[in-house]
Amino acid sequence: MSKIQPRTLSGFMELLPSRQAQFDRMAAILRETYSLYGFTALDTPLIEASEVLLAKGGGETEKQIYRFMKGDSDLALRFDLTVPLAKYVAMHYSDLSFPFRRFQIGKVYRGERAQRGRFREFYQADIDIIGDGKLAPSNDAEIPAIIYRAFTKLGLKRFQIRVNNRKILNGFYAMMGLTAQSGEIMRTVDKLEKIGPDKVRELLVEAGVTAQQAEEILSFIGISGSNQQVLAALESYRGRNEIFDAGLEELNLVVKHLDAFGVPDSHFAVDLTIARGLDYYTGTVYETTMLDHPEIGSICSGGRYDNLAEYYTDKQLPGVGISIGLTRLFFVLEDQGYLNDQLNTAPADALILPMTEDLGPAISLATQLREAGIRTQLYGEQKKFKQKMTYADKLGVPYVIFLGDDEISQGVAAVKDMRSGEQVKLSPDQAVAHIQAGLNELNQGKPIMDKGE
Repeated sequence: MSKIQPRTLSGFMELLPSRQAQFDRMAAILRETYSLYGFTALDTPLIEASEVLLAKGGGETEKQIYRFMKGDSDLALRFDLTVPLAKYVAMHYSDLSFPFRRFQIGKVYRGERAQRGRFREFYQADIDIIGDGKLAPSNDAEIPAIIYRAFTKLGLKRFQIRVNNRKILNGFYAMMGLTAQSGEIMRTVDKLEKIGPDKVRELLVEAGVTAQQAEEILSFIGISGSNQQVLAALESYRGRNEIFDAGLEELNLVVKHLDAFGVPDSHFAVDLTIARGLDYYTGTVYETTMLDHPEIGSICSGGRYDNLAEYYTDKQLPGVGISIGLTRLFFVLEDQGYLNDQLNTAPADALILPMTEDLGPAISLATQLREAGIRTQLYGEQKKFKQKMTYADKLGVPYVIFLGDDEISQGVAAVKDMRSGEQVKLSPDQAVAHIQAGLNELNQGKPIMDKGE
């Protein structure tokens, strides 16, 4: 029988065990952080009825969606976590307490062209706060705190959360008589960092904006300085448009609460170039970038929207949320050398190597270690000592325990620290304490090693 060449489809990521452990640690930190802010975990099906996922219909979504028939059922793989959330909230509206705060970390699928750093199957890590009829602007102010804590806990130092408000942009374009073109203008402006001001100016003129208006737009979004300086500059436009004024109030509130929420000014910036190209967003918008790698683009983005589930219910369900493309972020961090290779990624904390035919004492010791919370593997293979140690080295196990006739008769175990090479004979209770102390030190590291200040 001919063999099939094993292969992974383009755009799908598989990791070796140590890298998978690092990825899982990052996901665990995000779960811990989201839970700290009172978000509840949610899991929705990978497969939904196509009509549910495509309620909005058309555009790039329909081109990229993985869609298939199973019998008479028209099905599709979810392409993000927001549409399933909308369906979920609409279905369970009567059973939920609002504001409803949920987080979800799960795989999504997009049939776009696979390229470096872009995947067809990838994990997203989302949080959303959904209101019933209304949602207080203070929720918009809390989002940067969650982003800041999440990335800091992961180990990133040199990052910046950039924020703007779509109402400010819509109000400004209304002042210029460009309301009809505002969506196209914002999608164009959103490309500023990728294509530069000259190309943006050219595209704006092609979209029907006069050359003078294009200059005014570039001048407006180019307002810069400290957060307070940018807000002061925006005050000069107050009173000319109600939508603009509402957006400015919301932006002021977000900035006002930064310090109390624990976000330093060094990691937060009011940036009028942030528009988020999707018409989905209606108020506050966020993008987070790595300061030393701006070419990577946003590693976390999102914003405020007026009505989450308008295609599924008549209920008005405003919300605010952000999404981290976790698979892409992990790829970028690995590519740029940010992953902490000193992190303990071994599948076990201790590996017991029995040196006698009777495995009873080794099994008893393994049980005691596990009851103490130490991940323990018992190696029962009949192989040479060198092969056993090679196995331990390859796994990266922090501690190896030898148990021979001498140790058993003395009621001790020989514990070897694989990092230092130090080997000591200890009673089972002492071995537990010794290994736990070493693990406490070893597990202090963060998944990301960012040496920036």
